[in-house]
Amino acid sequence: MKRDLVKKVAPYLSAVIIFLAITVVYFSPIFEGKQLRQHDIKMWKGMQKEVADFRAETGEEALWTNSMFGGMPAWQISVHYSKSFVRYFDKYITLTLPRPTDLVFLYFLGFFVLLLVLGVDVWVSIIGAIAFALSSYFFIILGAGHITKAHAIGYMAPVLAGIIWTFRGEYLKGAVLTAMALGAEIMSNHLQITYYLLILVLIYGFYELYENFKNKTMGHFFKATGILVIAAILAVGVNFTILWGTYEYGKHTMRGEPELTKEKEVKTSGLDKDYITAWSYGLGETWSLLIPDVKGGASGYIGNIPAVKKADPAYQKVIAQQNSYWGDQPMTSGPVYVGAIVMFFFLLGMFILKDKLKWPLLIAGILSVLLSWGKNWMPFTDLFIDYFPGYNKFRTVSMILVVAELIIPVIAFMAVNAIVKNPGIISKKINLKFVSVSAFYLSLILTAGVTFLFWLTPTTFFNFFSQFELQQFNQLKQSNNPAQITTFMNNLESVRIAIFKADAIRSFLFIAGAGVMVWLYSAKKVNKAIFLLVLGVMILADLYPVNKRYLNDDNYVRKSKMEVPFQKTAADNYILKDTDPDFRVLDVTKNVFNDASTSYFHKSIGGYHGAKLQRYQDLIDYHLNKEIDQVRNVFKNQSAGMIDKVLSQQQVLNMLNTKYVIYNPAANPLLNRFAYGNAWFVNSVKWVENADEEIDALDENDLKTTAIIDKRFKDKVEKEHFSVGSSDVIKLTSYAPNHLVYDFKSTNDQMVVFSEVYYDDGWTAYVDGEEFPIVRANYILRAMMVPAGNHKIEFKYNPKEWVIGEKIAIISTLILMLGVIAGIVIAIQQARRKKAETEQ
Repeated sequence: MKRDLVKKVAPYLSAVIIFLAITVVYFSPIFEGKQLRQHDIKMWKGMQKEVADFRAETGEEALWTNSMFGGMPAWQISVHYSKSFVRYFDKYITLTLPRPTDLVFLYFLGFFVLLLVLGVDVWVSIIGAIAFALSSYFFIILGAGHITKAHAIGYMAPVLAGIIWTFRGEYLKGAVLTAMALGAEIMSNHLQITYYLLILVLIYGFYELYENFKNKTMGHFFKATGILVIAAILAVGVNFTILWGTYEYGKHTMRGEPELTKEKEVKTSGLDKDYITAWSYGLGETWSLLIPDVKGGASGYIGNIPAVKKADPAYQKVIAQQNSYWGDQPMTSGPVYVGAIVMFFFLLGMFILKDKLKWPLLIAGILSVLLSWGKNWMPFTDLFIDYFPGYNKFRTVSMILVVAELIIPVIAFMAVNAIVKNPGIISKKINLKFVSVSAFYLSLILTAGVTFLFWLTPTTFFNFFSQFELQQFNQLKQSNNPAQITTFMNNLESVRIAIFKADAIRSFLFIAGAGVMVWLYSAKKVNKAIFLLVLGVMILADLYPVNKRYLNDDNYVRKSKMEVPFQKTAADNYILKDTDPDFRVLDVTKNVFNDASTSYFHKSIGGYHGAKLQRYQDLIDYHLNKEIDQVRNVFKNQSAGMIDKVLSQQQVLNMLNTKYVIYNPAANPLLNRFAYGNAWFVNSVKWVENADEEIDALDENDLKTTAIIDKRFKDKVEKEHFSVGSSDVIKLTSYAPNHLVYDFKSTNDQMVVFSEVYYDDGWTAYVDGEEFPIVRANYILRAMMVPAGNHKIEFKYNPKEWVIGEKIAIISTLILMLGVIAGIVIAIQQARRKKAETEQ
């Protein structure tokens, strides 16, 4: 009995050991005390610093931070939610490995489970998991620090596995797997990846509907669908707080509808179309699925590589400093490469597999490729942006290739499994118009043959300059020696062709090698063990080195450097001595609105986040960019004597209480004595009809004495003119990101403008404990009428999404836990019953 158990368990234990070994070897520096240098993680540490510090000091969640973009909700920055069962499941299913090695292990394990559910041989499933996990994009995003994206990708396969399992009649197992995997998928908090997974699931769902309708088994379809709906409800329930919070927040961000009518021509009900499609995969670039450096790989210098020797020695040094990527994306960290061998088996699978599941999977894969083209096939992209709900909320359309990266290896290793079971299947004839050819040879022609043809005549099929580069070179020819520019271009092209040809012949050789192994196995020259062992080694040899091009030892730094990603400068130290608890800092030496280093130490005018409040983005576009440029020009032109005059004119920076300007990190910052402070009294209110008038009025009025307010708030403002006395005071006395306290003293009723971002979902104002209405002033700030007297004014942030959402999440977690326990008990009872029946 024990021997039988060991025999059954051994392949699965071997899988875990193999996955773990590859992960540990690849990321060995992490186990030696180093960490990946990840740009987005570094930025995240800056943006979440205030929230994390508040949590450490109080044990509570702030839910709001003032460290970026004047102030914003923290839903998509850093919020710790209820300790749910799914979180512990996620932690232990990945063996509590250090990040990001836990995510790579998840890649392996999740895909392994999917192939097992599809009935693939366990050893074939191990190889398939290696092929899927080592897809280049999955490692490239780890190097960039896109952790939530990687986390969500890791759960795509097990979610699909649970759904397929359920539709194949394993209702209990399928429901448990779906609920747990989908709960973890949503918990990963990358809604764009989850959205793409939903598209795949919908396509598969329509396939199941068609098949069950055709086979007159609609009862089974409705039963399976009902079970999956319950599983999905529980998965959503355990993540209810973040989903609700993100949904409400999304309405007010760049992903919501614009309020400025002048923007509606270029905006959808979500993001701008140009913003959505900025990162569109090129049509020719799609060949990277088969040939990694089809467009040169990652953005950056070519470097002193062997291919540079193809150039004239006079040009080699300058060519080594040219961009190694010649595709049309703004930049890239590397290609989407699924593997030459995997592509061969994918194509072979489409010819030989009898399982109809290949068709919905193929449709989903093709759709992902077409949508990844974005602006390169705008009519198709427009169709989805305009009519497919939610599609316009996401940018970087090339990301949808994660669906193809899932689909291609699924079909490929279903094909390998079919060959293992029936080697003769490769001789299946495919009838073309003029000839009948075996599926095996046709697949070789369409993969190895194509790569060889590309190697033989690369310029017939590809251009080795991006459109942007061609424009630059044409401009240079007008102001320089055209013949010299043409010679340089020819040399650069020869180097890029050499880079391309090296990978084209590389893919050819791997496919040819795989083809030889398939032929040997079908001819019974090698057995199953040798066939699979050699195939696994070849796939590892194909994918592993490609990943090392983009994520290698150069990506690691000392652990301490990532734990404290930003070091204080002289300017930071000077500002940190200021005892005022709430003011903003502008660092003109940084890319203000795409950098979170300032947010690590201070409350910043800028920051780093893909979902800013739409009104703040409007402020950036129409006022802040212009004002910051004017401040920068003072320092650039070395006209320091003009700085006071310039700062006094920057009303938006001043109303945002920009107290310090960093112009040189090594020097003391500039104190802006024109900043309006935490709050101020105004003499009058100017009413405007709409957002367009409101944002324009910021240039037309003295914001120190006038509050610009939309007429929608008129019922909350009793007066339009106010008398401000010399002894009237409004002062911030206590600061926390979610709780502000002010002392107010005045003999008259006053209109107070607060240098705090207006956000009506969660913020409540109190005067001496009594709730008072908040109005929006100056397009982005809070304001309120305060009666005469001495008062304590408080702003508290306690959104309903947190108060109610966490209760729903806890209840859903308890139900899910009970469901899993019940599922395990029932499964054990069924196993015992089956064993008893067998013994009888």
